[in-house]
Amino acid sequence: MANVGRSRPDDRPSERDAAALATDLQKLRINSLDHGDSRLTSTLFTRTTPLFAGNRPFEGVFRRGPYYYDSSQNMVSSGHLGLAKVPTPISINSSTTGGQALPDVIGSSSSAYGLQTMDLQANQSTDDYMDIGTGSCSPVYMRCTLNQIPCTADLLSKSGMQLALLVQPFAHPQLSKEPINVLDVGEIGPVRCSHCKGYINPFMKFIDQGRHFICNLCGFTNETPEYYYCSLGADGKRRDAAERPELCCGTVEFTAPNSFVLRERMAPVVFFLVDVSMNAIQTGAVAAACSAIYHALSDLPGGIHSRVGIATFDSTIHFYNLRSAHQPLMVIVPDVDDVYAPLEEDLIVELAECHGCLKILLESIPTTFQNNIIANSAYGAALKAGLLVLKKTGGKLIAFQSVLPSSGIGSLSGRAAEGQSNISSGEKDSQKLLQPANGILKTMAIEFAEHQVCVDLFITTQTYVDVASLSVVPRATGGQVYYYYPFSALLDPVKLYNDLRWNVTRAQGYEAVMRVRCSQGIQVLEYYGNFCKRISTDLDLPAIDSEKTIMVTLKHDGKLLEKSVCSFQCALLYTTVSGERRIRVSTMSLPCTNMLSTLFRSADLNAQIACISKQAANEIPLAPTAQVRDRLTNHCVNILSSYRKYCAPVTSHRQLLLPEALTLMPLYTLALLKSKGFRSDAKVDDRSFWLNYILSLPIPLLIPFLYPRIISVHNLNEKDPKDSIRHRIPLSSEHILDGGIYLLENGIDGLIFVGSSVHQNLLHQFFGISSVEEISPQFALQQFDNPLSKGLNAILHEIRLQRCSYLRLRFCRKGDPSGMVFYSHMVEDQMMNVPSYFGYLMHLQKQIESKLN
Repeated sequence: MANVGRSRPDDRPSERDAAALATDLQKLRINSLDHGDSRLTSTLFTRTTPLFAGNRPFEGVFRRGPYYYDSSQNMVSSGHLGLAKVPTPISINSSTTGGQALPDVIGSSSSAYGLQTMDLQANQSTDDYMDIGTGSCSPVYMRCTLNQIPCTADLLSKSGMQLALLVQPFAHPQLSKEPINVLDVGEIGPVRCSHCKGYINPFMKFIDQGRHFICNLCGFTNETPEYYYCSLGADGKRRDAAERPELCCGTVEFTAPNSFVLRERMAPVVFFLVDVSMNAIQTGAVAAACSAIYHALSDLPGGIHSRVGIATFDSTIHFYNLRSAHQPLMVIVPDVDDVYAPLEEDLIVELAECHGCLKILLESIPTTFQNNIIANSAYGAALKAGLLVLKKTGGKLIAFQSVLPSSGIGSLSGRAAEGQSNISSGEKDSQKLLQPANGILKTMAIEFAEHQVCVDLFITTQTYVDVASLSVVPRATGGQVYYYYPFSALLDPVKLYNDLRWNVTRAQGYEAVMRVRCSQGIQVLEYYGNFCKRISTDLDLPAIDSEKTIMVTLKHDGKLLEKSVCSFQCALLYTTVSGERRIRVSTMSLPCTNMLSTLFRSADLNAQIACISKQAANEIPLAPTAQVRDRLTNHCVNILSSYRKYCAPVTSHRQLLLPEALTLMPLYTLALLKSKGFRSDAKVDDRSFWLNYILSLPIPLLIPFLYPRIISVHNLNEKDPKDSIRHRIPLSSEHILDGGIYLLENGIDGLIFVGSSVHQNLLHQFFGISSVEEISPQFALQQFDNPLSKGLNAILHEIRLQRCSYLRLRFCRKGDPSGMVFYSHMVEDQMMNVPSYFGYLMHLQKQIESKLN
């Protein structure tokens, strides 16, 4: 990137240019948001309409440099600063797939259960990357909030920014520019530093003609093992460096020696738990769960060699003997306070042996319990029973829960009234509803982690179930919570099946232990994500998959030298689906700097936003929401005021300056403040799910989750419908026309908003109706034989493949409560006690002036 000369602070377009700019501003602004390019986007905002008059106050064009917001003229002008190219992979945020071919849907014909199969492949990242061959791992595996490391803690503090790593060890290889090499090193194991136990990597320096090497993590000089010796070339590097992946690739895998093996090699084990209480039966959740399991059996990670089992529960627990010759034998355990697992040898059976028997059972469960009048659910006891079954083998426990657990171990009925009313018994402790109700499930979670059992929970409910408590075990075991509220037997079974299928087919590992090591001068401060931490240095992960991210915050414990490099290494010991024990090692080195201006240019916007989002999700249950909200705004103010004070050219005190790399930070911070986790009017379970979900969410999915994508469906390009995905519009109600149809998606939910005056012909072609009033909460999208209907379905198909999520599709219309759900995503509008985007910029400007003066 070439350096750009500095211009005058008042280098703005003249009044006569404003009208000419307006025609092009909209498209350019949309493209900047679509690509989310924090490093390539500069925006010149010009106010052309009155404030809060229903029209957007800004439009944008591209220009490099810092950004100025002038309150006296309601204008943001752009100056120019030279930019140094960051010597690490450059992150380019984009909600497109970077031109990658996407897989087609397979098996889309209706089955006996009316389900559609989506061949969901690896998550098509909303971030594209450029690998410049430095020897560091691809940023899809490990990414830092700063692409240059401050030499001192004072410099980091002065910048106001975060220093953290976002580690996604199982990000799918197709998202990286480099394949992962698997190296068989036998029983000797990989070469390691004898002091810090860091693994061999491209940044370890060999000296003394190759007889010794210096660890890039701790600086210790090690003797090169005799079997690993190779002489050095004229360039001071080993002559065989290019032939050894561990010396030229940032991410490699080593086969682990027997000393790392926990248990005998075996096929994956999956145990299903299904809530069959009265409410679950009546809402259709049981039928949907059994159908999803029935169709996902052939996709289990070990194929026909997978070992499976199933139990159902209401106020008692029902086990099934799958070795029965003809029909499964039910064994009931009535004591839900002192649980035991009968017939342990017959509860987990190889799929090849019990496939027919299991399918008969899954077909019969909904009818067997169709007249069940037991409303209580012993979820905690069922979990405990599942643990007893899996204790010897480890594996995955997949549970389907529909009501608040009300009997047996871990009963949560104590605060049912508070949860349903969204009001805590103590006004000063309103956030307590976002905390687990008791410590029983926490204790149980540690037991699950100790025995390497991962829990995934599918919540199919129409009432309050205390997600804050139910999510404790999945979070501590590397699992995931899926939340379908309010569950619809008509609309949700297809998504439930696709979510289950993706859960068992995506890249994943078991019985994992993870450790992050840093160079001298930097140390790990704290970890965030779904794991169990029993000792200070290691994370226990009974399972880890392609959509789990661990955030690692860092701090200085010494001074780094300018122009030196700082290294980070993530080592993950895990068991593959085939039962092989491996060590996946990712190493990254970043340059150090003493220059604050360089630090700002090297900031990774999306990683910074991910960092503060995960920290906020961790804080909200522990502190008043207003306090967390103020901290986020102060964080933004500290960054911008530091940039203005130390790095910006001389400007008017009325101008708001935004660093080039952090141009969209105010917008994304505002989106975070307006998200469901911060909204006091949101249902407590909705908030709890948001807090739990965002903690392990990877960056490519987190950004659209905060700032969703919205597409004008009525302007669909019939010749190339997928082209419409690239032409998104800002999240502001002024862009929503009464005669328009819009699709909003955030990676989980898809909302189709239909305006009150949409032309009848469009309604007929898209939805097969003649009036907007025909759209009900249970209205389902169909495909008709016309270009518009086929185009809309093609767009949805493409988005589902990009997100690796079968969007939970709902219809919204103006004047209906569903319309308010749609408008609640318009984060650039004023909302309750949070200002509009324009108002938020003004607030930031005032706070910065106050801080500097």
